[in-house]
Amino acid sequence: MKKTFLAAALLSSFAATSIQAATLVGFKVGGDYWHADASGSFSADNGQQQEFAYDSSAQGSVWIAVEHPLPFIPNAMIRENRVEEKGLMSGADFMFNGDSFSGDVRANTDLSNTDFVLYYELLDNDLVSLDLGAAYKLMHGAIRVENSHPQEKDIDSGVTMGYASAKVGIPGMGLYGFADVLSGLNESSVYDYAVGLGWEFDGLALDYRVRAGYRDFNFDVNGFSGISANMKFDGYFAGLEIAF
Repeated sequence: MKKTFLAAALLSSFAATSIQAATLVGFKVGGDYWHADASGSFSADNGQQQEFAYDSSAQGSVWIAVEHPLPFIPNAMIRENRVEEKGLMSGADFMFNGDSFSGDVRANTDLSNTDFVLYYELLDNDLVSLDLGAAYKLMHGAIRVENSHPQEKDIDSGVTMGYASAKVGIPGMGLYGFADVLSGLNESSVYDYAVGLGWEFDGLALDYRVRAGYRDFNFDVNGFSGISANMKFDGYFAGLEIAF
């Protein structure tokens, strides 16, 4: 009988510890739909940058974050960003990746990337929250130029960036304003920021945050993966984040 009581006590203790541990770790998952206008120019072979007329289309981001109360250990977030647009140039006459292009030339500029973010929560209350940290934006896109003979140049280097995220809310109403900023350190003209408004709904197990705003991704580099570019994607977005 004593062994039975001991086993039951150990089981109860383990269950309580597991529940407590579960409450110590929080997860966030979310996604944004981003209608972005693309503009800018690029070159390879250290040549003059060529400017294409780009379309506007849907881009997007999805992310997951893990947060905990352990001191000195940062929280973590991974965000995948699809950033790609097609462009056209008439009367072209330039070199790209060792080939000559003339006449009507099409370009596909893919600046898709993954953000790896480590951050600390300096403030976290209903009125103000502030996260600061560092990030690495790993590019995994390419620039493709074609008329009768295509040429493609991969963009697969990364940018070390500073990270900040701030939120100011109205207690008891769920309404808040926010700003998320990534700013390049080794590439100072690369930045990615978003500002907007959100509405938070608290549930029993899940919290929901509906958000909308404006996002600007600027990619101004020289000799980055053999590419020089001054590209911008900017426009309005809407999204949803779920916290549990």
